[in-house]
Amino acid sequence: MLRLSLLLLGLVLSACGGSEAPRRGTPQASGSDTSDRATAARHLGVRTFVIVPAESKASYVADEELFALAFTKFGLPAGWAKVVGSTQAIEGRFLIDMEQPAASLGTNEFAVRMNTFSTGRDMRDNWIRENGPRFNNCPVATFRATAIEGAAGSGRPGEELSFNLRGTLTIREIARPATFAVRARLTGDTLDGEATTRLLMSSFGIETITFHDTLTVADEIGLDVHFRARAEREE
Repeated sequence: MLRLSLLLLGLVLSACGGSEAPRRGTPQASGSDTSDRATAARHLGVRTFVIVPAESKASYVADEELFALAFTKFGLPAGWAKVVGSTQAIEGRFLIDMEQPAASLGTNEFAVRMNTFSTGRDMRDNWIRENGPRFNNCPVATFRATAIEGAAGSGRPGEELSFNLRGTLTIREIARPATFAVRARLTGDTLDGEATTRLLMSSFGIETITFHDTLTVADEIGLDVHFRARAEREE
């Protein structure tokens, strides 16, 4: 088995409002991770992988029910539809310990800039940023992992590792327990994987999104993170 600890950048902007936007539209480092790296360095077999934002993607998946006026206003037929909003504003690190899968290797976090989600419809995306959830006010969601459970597979190249990553998800400064189901595969110096979970928007203070006789959005949504990370060259 392989021990995967997620160490993500981006706590600088986790507070609502008043924060200067980071360069390149991605979450920034939360200070120093020197102690984490020092701890990892004492374990043989540990490698550090860094997420490549340009080759990774975070998405939300929502169920939207459209009513009669949706066709009149937007030309959309009545019925249920899935809405996917995606962004590449994600950064992170992975500490991988092949010899001690049960060892704790420092802080485990990841972050996504929510006000860069795009569904391909500007009207919807702008409303989500400026109204309703108001993600422009609280742009960054963070996840801090506390435990890895149910690991299956191995860390050998080309073989899939799966596990549940349990921790705390913070959206709009509201923290709630969350568990991501993770699948990852190591090929050479590249780690590819996917982490998924489901949550209730109401748990994070987001009121039901509904427009009279037009549409409503289900409270439960999915969060999916597809990542590609490359090994950091040792100094």
